[in-house]
Amino acid sequence: MEFNSFSEFLNMGGYGFYVWLAYGVSFGSLLILTIASVGRKKRVLTEIAKKLEREERLKQNRSNKQ
Repeated sequence: MEFNSFSEFLNMGGYGFYVWLAYGVSFGSLLILTIASVGRKKRVLTEIAKKLEREERLKQNRSNKQ
């Protein structure tokens, strides 16, 4: 499909609203998914670090009691 002007490109032969809405929803969804995934990864890594610290403290307490 060839467009004679930038305005025609944005209009997409009368379907521009639907085309650009679909692009917007797709990219918005990917952005939200990426942000949520990064946040979840940070939370999981923090939880793992806390668990390892707890286990290390327990190990030290057990060795001190013996």
